[in-house]
Amino acid sequence: MTLSWKRALNRGVLSGTCASILSTLALAARGRSESGSALAPINAVSHWYWGDHATREDQPSFKYTVPGYLTHHATSIFWAVLFEKTFGGRLGGRPGRAAAASVATAAIACFVDYQMTPQRLTPGFEHRLSKASLFLVYAAFAAGLAITEIARSSESVARKRSWHRVC
Repeated sequence: MTLSWKRALNRGVLSGTCASILSTLALAARGRSESGSALAPINAVSHWYWGDHATREDQPSFKYTVPGYLTHHATSIFWAVLFEKTFGGRLGGRPGRAAAASVATAAIACFVDYQMTPQRLTPGFEHRLSKASLFLVYAAFAAGLAITEIARSSESVARKRSWHRVC
């Protein structure tokens, strides 16, 4: 059963938020390790609004950090909604299937971000992180999608079991 767009959006807000938080933690950890600033890769996302200067900003600021994070969060929800529309509720509560679908979604997002998107609209954190770190960021994004899907499936199974005990 394919989810409606409204249901996919509702589910995508949660799964996208989880994916955004995990991938932002990866951005911060790798940013601190590679550039000495946990916020550098997050600030770099705001190059959409402020141009290349944002890719060189290391300090926290309302100008760079807030729009950088909000843009990353919004795009995470965008990809999560597509994930939910494509796979939501159809993975049968199987962790392996959830992981595979999540990795596929992250891989497509990465391909679109770096092969199909104009340079001006790429995520920006590629200016501050190595390719190995970018891999970790997209892996964290996939983990967020998978964790949410697995948790939903586990919750659904638990509800069904408790319902059958009542009957």
